[in-house]
Amino acid sequence: MSNSASGQGPSKTPRAARAVGRPERPTGWKRLAFRAPIHLYRLGLGGIFGRRLLLLEHLGRTSGKTRRVVLEVVAYDRQARTWTLASGFGPGAQWYRNLQEQPRATIQVGRRRCAVIAHFLPAEEGGRIMARYASKNPKAAKSLTAYMKLEVDGTAEGYRQAGEHIPFVRLVEQ
Repeated sequence: MSNSASGQGPSKTPRAARAVGRPERPTGWKRLAFRAPIHLYRLGLGGIFGRRLLLLEHLGRTSGKTRRVVLEVVAYDRQARTWTLASGFGPGAQWYRNLQEQPRATIQVGRRRCAVIAHFLPAEEGGRIMARYASKNPKAAKSLTAYMKLEVDGTAEGYRQAGEHIPFVRLVEQ
């Protein structure tokens, strides 16, 4: 809670990032474009994405049916065998909500498939992840935050603050 929200006057920490909304879910041709990588994975062409994207197969929380989505890998730790993902549509994204209900899933990276379990990260860790991601991928970080309707001043602190508004999930290989 900020100082101003607690009645202690204005916050002394300047805000380098702020949320101004959430992106709308794609419809029509944009939805088809978002889902195109799923079809490439089905055709055995997932390798063209390298380690940047992965196919997540998870269970629908209501239907119990297998659901698929291709997501960007924000961080990969080869030694720990973990993949970190950001929910670009916030905590309301279907895949995110489905993993909250059933954290066991399967991923495919290139041609490799493995079982994983999802761990939901606290906001502070999300902030650190986003600051590291922005330093390594400044253009992608700028696009991601703009897409998510997060205003960022471009500083490491700004990206750290933005990351606290983004839900992050770490997938750990089983």
